[in-house]
Amino acid sequence: MKKYTKTHEWIETDGKTATIGITNYAQEQLGDIVYVDAPAVDDEMEKGDTLCTIESVKSANDVYIPVSGKITAVNEELEDAPEKINEAAEGDGWIVKVSLDDESELDEYMDEDDYKEFAESAE
Repeated sequence: MKKYTKTHEWIETDGKTATIGITNYAQEQLGDIVYVDAPAVDDEMEKGDTLCTIESVKSANDVYIPVSGKITAVNEELEDAPEKINEAAEGDGWIVKVSLDDESELDEYMDEDDYKEFAESAE
């Protein structure tokens, strides 16, 4: 199940593990991504905390974590190849995996159709 936030993050769950990244729409708005300041494995984060900062040729933008939990994996490929987010934002360009504290936090987020409609209205 994939969900989307109004701040253009996506979250896909597999049991109690969630994979998080930015949406394709967000990477298009950022332009060429040159750096990702990702958190460390075992960091505990609360929903709404700054997950990381993504720097592009245009700007630096914060990415917010949509759920509370512990970081269980960081996409280390982004350290040497941050452009992976531009190439596959909603696939191989994921940022972190998190062990969910509270699955009900997912209830407020949009499904893919609702997110597409939201993103189109933002243009």
